[in-house]
Amino acid sequence: MEAFSDQFMEFHHIHGTNVRLDHSGTQATRVESFANGVCFSKHPLKPGEIFLIEIEDKELGWCGHLRMGLTARDPRTLEAVPEYSIPDLTDLGESWIFAITRNHNKVLEDPGVQEDEGPAGGRRLGRGGGEDGGEGNGERGGNMKPKTFFTDSHLFIENVRIPRDKLVGRSRPGRYSHILDDLYKTNALPPTARRSRIGVLYVPRARGCGDMHIVINGEDMGASAKGIPTTQPIYAVVDVFAATKCVRIVQVEYGFSSLQTLCRKVIQKHIVHRMAIDWLELPEALKHYCKYE
Repeated sequence: MEAFSDQFMEFHHIHGTNVRLDHSGTQATRVESFANGVCFSKHPLKPGEIFLIEIEDKELGWCGHLRMGLTARDPRTLEAVPEYSIPDLTDLGESWIFAITRNHNKVLEDPGVQEDEGPAGGRRLGRGGGEDGGEGNGERGGNMKPKTFFTDSHLFIENVRIPRDKLVGRSRPGRYSHILDDLYKTNALPPTARRSRIGVLYVPRARGCGDMHIVINGEDMGASAKGIPTTQPIYAVVDVFAATKCVRIVQVEYGFSSLQTLCRKVIQKHIVHRMAIDWLELPEALKHYCKYE
């Protein structure tokens, strides 16, 4: 299954009191304090549709990082946007949200380990984790094609097919950007580093339920919650919390790539370093697009 999105992804106009959106509604910045940074997707997600963001800026001096997940609560029905996504929003029920780390949502296959029952029938998987981005043990679920990680054009999660082109973060162009880009591709950097790209989606299952998956720099981290009721609208939740200062939405092309995207892919394929784009006889706008996307 492949989700074909015909809507431009934006943040909802209802959000935490410390959040400011840009004119396009695609960038959210927490302007003060460390909390009241909860944001929602403007529209409910379709099955298999990823809500992808990139971390634009960090703020030193705070403990904790980005939190992300899903909610079946329409933002318009909230009396007030909770100060924290965890535990305030999750305690309201019908919300499944995690602090972004690599070990917070491993699927537990050990029959001796019980799964925690989540709200509204959803089951939270894994033991939870701190917000230090530590590496967990065990195999990551969902994407079972590690040998072709660098060559596959799509990420496969169960029966969902997502274009990989926009999923991996990229450093700003510079002398060492080719080295940093490899670190993003191999997921060697902390998951909440600047320029990291993190997405959330749900995969439909039987009997009107689904599994929530979090994707970090093109790698599926496994099912974070199971049994999420998908018969009602499901919104993405992004909590611009603590050390995470600013995030922006990355638009994903599900159908045929645009001519602009195809040109960018061909150019990037035939250069050894992004800074080499400056030497090409191309329009400045195209050079900028190839270096920064």
